[in-house]
Amino acid sequence: MPEQVDYLIDKEGEIDFPVIGKIKISGLSSEEVRNLLREKLADYLKNPIINIRLQNFTVTVLGEVNRPGTYPVNGERITILEALGLASDLTVKGVRTNVMVIRDFDGTKVYTRIDLTQKEALSSPVYYLTQNDVVYVEPNQSAITASSLDNRATIAISIASVLITSTVLILVNQPRK
Repeated sequence: MPEQVDYLIDKEGEIDFPVIGKIKISGLSSEEVRNLLREKLADYLKNPIINIRLQNFTVTVLGEVNRPGTYPVNGERITILEALGLASDLTVKGVRTNVMVIRDFDGTKVYTRIDLTQKEALSSPVYYLTQNDVVYVEPNQSAITASSLDNRATIAISIASVLITSTVLILVNQPRK
């Protein structure tokens, strides 16, 4: 069996292939890369067998999910629903109608929102995630309100604590008759 060789894609989206040199592959599908390499290698090899696989393919799922984190992807693609499944689904406080996917296109962040409750989600350009996509599930209004109330309660307890401490110090430091 022939030896397998891995090639890294540099930040310009190119691989440095022996003899042929640098080849731009960013933005191409696996099949397009396979065909491009066959074409470039035609002068050197007869019917080359080219296997393309992604290594270090990860997606990150954040926000109102049960297990936020960065997940490795086995295979060439993953859907947004599968990624949410890796994160053990949305919590009850997650907004299913306004999930955001953050994608990097040549150093520019593109933010796309998707409504998971509509069948049109299946044809969204972000339904299939790409390398390093970030899926963010925003909290619903009750979660935002609860968070706000938690902050107010903490502030109120802090103020009450300061007032009680000040009162005790004043009473303790008063001269006795």
